[in-house]
Amino acid sequence: MTETPEPFFHREGDTYTPTLRANGWWRPTGNLHARVMIGLFAHVIEQQYGEPDLQPARLTADLYRLPNLAPINVTTRIIRQGGRIKVIEAELFSGGVSSALASCQLLRRSQQPEASVWSQPGWDAAPPDQVPPPSKPFTDKWEMRPILPPGVSVANDLRAPGPRRTWLREVRPLVSGEAYTPFSRVATGVDYTSPIANGSETGLDFINSDVTFYLHRQPVGEWIGYEVADHQSAAGIALGHCRLHDVQGPIGFSSCAALAQNRR
Repeated sequence: MTETPEPFFHREGDTYTPTLRANGWWRPTGNLHARVMIGLFAHVIEQQYGEPDLQPARLTADLYRLPNLAPINVTTRIIRQGGRIKVIEAELFSGGVSSALASCQLLRRSQQPEASVWSQPGWDAAPPDQVPPPSKPFTDKWEMRPILPPGVSVANDLRAPGPRRTWLREVRPLVSGEAYTPFSRVATGVDYTSPIANGSETGLDFINSDVTFYLHRQPVGEWIGYEVADHQSAAGIALGHCRLHDVQGPIGFSSCAALAQNRR
């Protein structure tokens, strides 16, 4: 029998206690990784307000404090409840201190118009089962399949020259005993937008202050593809933007803002 990997959170009622697997990179004494904060927002919002006919079309998370691994609570409120749109606001408290704020827009699915609209073609990447793993896995918190240019061999896609593309899959439960949904799966991984878009060949010098992602449909399968669309930066402020894919094609976009940051 395969043992279930340690989750990022254990839950007791409305309190989520982080495990050491939820630790981030920026503080030697420990800090909560942004990826699990964003994932938890999606998890809580969907559990409380999701409906079968509603598509979670956009989630924005403002990450204004770097919390430690204290117990987490998430409060929510309805901003707008209409026939075709629902807007939810959520606030994350770490050890009782407000650390992040999210806004989620859920839209009701309907009949697709017949007229075609131009869109950029989906990427030509091989499916994840045909892409070899990196020679030295970056972390055991998720699994990657970097799509590297011919002749390039690096430990992970953050140090790959030129445009970056990768498949990413979650390998640990977000919350013990609770399965990912397509929405929470994307949300838990989408913090990767910043390192893949804002990282240099020598490492990552920016810490993201927010993440926004858009989905026009639910992803299929466990693998999410990240394709860097752009990076721009000046005076210590960076912007990163990616196209998101699943094994069937494009599913949406992700973007982030970031600040120059040295690891301490």
